[in-house]
Amino acid sequence: MNEGAGRLTHLDDAGAAHMVDVGGKPATARRAVASGRITMSATALEAIRAGNAPKGDVLGTARIAGIMAAKRTGELIPLCHPLGLEAVNVDFAYEDGAIRATATASLTGKTGVEMEAMTAASIALLTIYDMAKAIDKGMVIEGVRLIAKTGGKSGDWSAPPEPGA
Repeated sequence: MNEGAGRLTHLDDAGAAHMVDVGGKPATARRAVASGRITMSATALEAIRAGNAPKGDVLGTARIAGIMAAKRTGELIPLCHPLGLEAVNVDFAYEDGAIRATATASLTGKTGVEMEAMTAASIALLTIYDMAKAIDKGMVIEGVRLIAKTGGKSGDWSAPPEPGA
């Protein structure tokens, strides 16, 4: 059974939101992978692939934005712990009519890095949108989700495959 299954760990006995106390937990190696995609027109996709987008290197900028966002997750999500991440990677893959962003975050610590990986993927995708919106304002960000996590009390977890994958 997953840690916190059946109860919300960010609520105290009175139902008030609080930051979970991880002080007594042992530090373990933790890793999380998150992914999402942005669909777009063929024109926008080709401009990004060719490096001809109006704002410059779209994927290079999106990679940096994703890494920076992961490092600031504790400032963005109210009850997340600020973490000393050891590594964050953001990779991109071209798909039919889309670009997939996959973010991996890791550390040795007392709490997981799922939110950091999902924040990195989300912000990388938002950055792609920002940098290519002059070409295609109808881009759609979709399917941002946790793919896998390792470490911690709840152990390893992997998402089921996406429908149609």
